[in-house]
Amino acid sequence: MLRYKYPIAYELNPTEIEKGTNWVTLKLKNTGSKTLKDLDVQLHSLDTYNLSVYGTWWFGAGQHITELGPDKEKELAFRVNAIGSANVYATIKARKEGKYFWWESGWAHILISEQKAAIGHLLVLSNPYTTIGKTISAEATIKGLQKSTGLKLEFWVETPSGKSEQQAAIDIKDLPVGEEARYSAEFTPKETGFYTIYAYLYDGWRRLGYETETIYARKQ
Repeated sequence: MLRYKYPIAYELNPTEIEKGTNWVTLKLKNTGSKTLKDLDVQLHSLDTYNLSVYGTWWFGAGQHITELGPDKEKELAFRVNAIGSANVYATIKARKEGKYFWWESGWAHILISEQKAAIGHLLVLSNPYTTIGKTISAEATIKGLQKSTGLKLEFWVETPSGKSEQQAAIDIKDLPVGEEARYSAEFTPKETGFYTIYAYLYDGWRRLGYETETIYARKQ
C-alpha cells in the first residue's frame, strides 16, 4: 500500500514473509518540488528480537541515493531476518537546497506467514490521566491467523518507581481463524507518575508480539 508523508511517498513490499532470511523492497518517490541529495536511507525494526534489518549483503542497514529529483522514484532492497512479526519504519537523512533534511516514515507491520495469532490494539479504558486509588482496565485485541491452541496473553505494568508487576496471565484455548477476541486486566495506581502497560502474546515460550500504552496517575 502506497503511503505519503511529505515530501515522500513510500511503499514496503512484501509485508508478509516466512521465517528466516528474506528480502523486502522499499519504494520511495519524491512528491515535493525540490531535489533531495546525498540520501542516507535506513530501515529500522521496532522489535529486534523478532526481526533484524541487515540492508544488503555488502552494505549495513543503510543505503545511499546520490539524488532524488521531483517525481523521481527509487527502489531499495533490504535483507531482514525474522523469527516473528514486527513493526518497521524508514528514515532518510539528506540535503535539500544545501541544508540537512530529516524524514521518518510511519510504522509498517511485517507479518510472519505461519504465525498463529497477532496482538492488535492495546487500550487503557480511561483518560490519559487518572488518579491514585482509581482502578482502571486495559484491553488487548487478539486476532486468529492460523488454527491455534496454547496461546497465552500476559499483562504487565511498570510503575513510576521502576517495578514491573504482572497483572494477569490468560490462557487462550481456541481462537478461530480470522476472528478477534478481547481480553482485559485491571490494576490500581498507588503512586504518582507515569505507568507503562504491556501486553505480551506467547505461543508456548515464544513471544509473538507485544503492545504498550502509557498513562499518568496523580493525586486526587
